[in-house]
Amino acid sequence: MIKMVYEFGVIEKKWQQIWTQNQAYRIDNHSSKPKCYVLDMFPYPSGAGLHVGHPLGYIASDIYARYKRHKGFHVLHPMGFDAFGLPAEQYALETGQHPAVTTEKNIQRYKEQLNNIGFCYDWSREVRTSDPKYYRWTQWIFLQLFNSFYNPYTQKAEPITRITEVFKNHADFAQWSEKSPKEQADILMQYRLAYRAESLVNWCEALGTVLANDEVVNGVSERGGHPVERKKMSQWFLRITAFAERLLSGLDQVDYPDSLKEMQRNWIGKSTGANIEFQVKSRADVSIKVFTTRPDTIFGVSFMVLAPEHDLLQDIVSAEQKSAVEEYRKYVASRSERERMAETKTITGCFTGAYVKHPFTGADIPVWISEYVLAGYGTGAIMAVPAGDERDYALPNIFIYPFPIFLNR
Repeated sequence: MIKMVYEFGVIEKKWQQIWTQNQAYRIDNHSSKPKCYVLDMFPYPSGAGLHVGHPLGYIASDIYARYKRHKGFHVLHPMGFDAFGLPAEQYALETGQHPAVTTEKNIQRYKEQLNNIGFCYDWSREVRTSDPKYYRWTQWIFLQLFNSFYNPYTQKAEPITRITEVFKNHADFAQWSEKSPKEQADILMQYRLAYRAESLVNWCEALGTVLANDEVVNGVSERGGHPVERKKMSQWFLRITAFAERLLSGLDQVDYPDSLKEMQRNWIGKSTGANIEFQVKSRADVSIKVFTTRPDTIFGVSFMVLAPEHDLLQDIVSAEQKSAVEEYRKYVASRSERERMAETKTITGCFTGAYVKHPFTGADIPVWISEYVLAGYGTGAIMAVPAGDERDYALPNIFIYPFPIFLNR
């Protein structure tokens, strides 16, 4: 009896050398074959090697790329490295080395491991986000956005200089030339596709940076476990909402599953409704604006809820409730938006001590703050109609208690 042994170490090494020498997976831009582009999410080269989650996803896309190649397609399957950002910086700090050194070393290790697995990548297309030859184009794109505005009449981006021409030549903007450069810049910032504005972010003092929602776990940073707080800071934004209608109409032109299209519509987030103003009882000069998609429910409003970060909160909170409100705001500051949006069973809130007037009946409506209302959505305030939202229904149950009350906790 002859025992057959599959010497995978020898066989794999032999054929991988042949594939590399012959550049088996390298393709050019021109072919009569039907084209197929398979793109993987680039890994962060921030550690000493791949973790199991990397090949877990890459194996599926590699199988698909090979399948399409065997079906006669001209397959482009590149790989790259997302080499900028907090993970790479933190790894360099932890090891006491320059990020350029650790990043290059990690990339070589990642490539060695990827090649050992035998993935069919065209390495001639390798992308490194830390390479000036790459990020010069991301900077170029940013400048195009910064120097453009969305023209609702032509429904496309156009040079921002067209707006300045209107301001200079139109009779209604005769004072434009009298404004200072800073005043002009502030006005144009309201139109640019890439613009600066203040927004609440996840700030980590220990890491000295802003964190994404998925980098915050239970109020601390995923890396290092440092405290994170919600803080208002100046940030760069892209005016994507200006393209909402184009994005929505474009979904009718692509062959996507209906479920995926619905996810896209929810992400685009276009809402049609009305703004309603509620005058603050103790401050005749202050009113709170609410955006609602259901203005027909106005007569069912029994209280109002503001985001804990609402700009008018400090103006309306009563002296008796000020300490309770500050304590509650500290608690909310330790929570990410994702945590606040995901929480449905535990409803928390704090009474501000303020009341607004119902715009039609004149009735006094109590004003609360709660973490389920986000400052970045609508106006950061809602009119609560308990019959329409289970969170609005749950919140009144804590009216008879002082803060802090955490339902079901």
